[in-house]
Amino acid sequence: MTINDYNHCVDEYSDSVFRFLLKNTGDAETARDLVQESFMKMWIKRKEVQSEKAKSYLFTTAYHTMIDGLRKNSRMTRMEGHEHKTESVDHGYNDLKEVLEEALTRLPEIQRSVVLLRDYEGYSYEEIGEITGLNEAQVKVYIYRARVGLKKYLVSTETVM
Repeated sequence: MTINDYNHCVDEYSDSVFRFLLKNTGDAETARDLVQESFMKMWIKRKEVQSEKAKSYLFTTAYHTMIDGLRKNSRMTRMEGHEHKTESVDHGYNDLKEVLEEALTRLPEIQRSVVLLRDYEGYSYEEIGEITGLNEAQVKVYIYRARVGLKKYLVSTETVM
């Protein structure tokens, strides 16, 4: 990959990587940091990355960087002895977007990631498999389970507007 190819990747994919990470982490600052770290890793490996595979490499790197960060944060939280916040059942949702965001946050991490890659970013099952390290059948199962979970949450009495 040349420097021009790298710069093209930054221009072309930084927004979509940010959206993907923001939807997964729920925190804009964390998502920005992860985007920076992902592009830094890609810069370090730029001579090994083929320009036609740059998008896949970038999303794979971003996904794994996010997972590593989440694991690190969960270990730190457990070591510090902090309790997780309890969730309130009474939601005053104003619109469908808020309901969908809440439904996504309730999904397990891997299900949220694959459904976002498929439905928000438009990746194929094969590409999602490459990014997450899953085989195509596993990707399909996780997407199915995520959609069932989303449907179950969206039709629950808790979310009725």
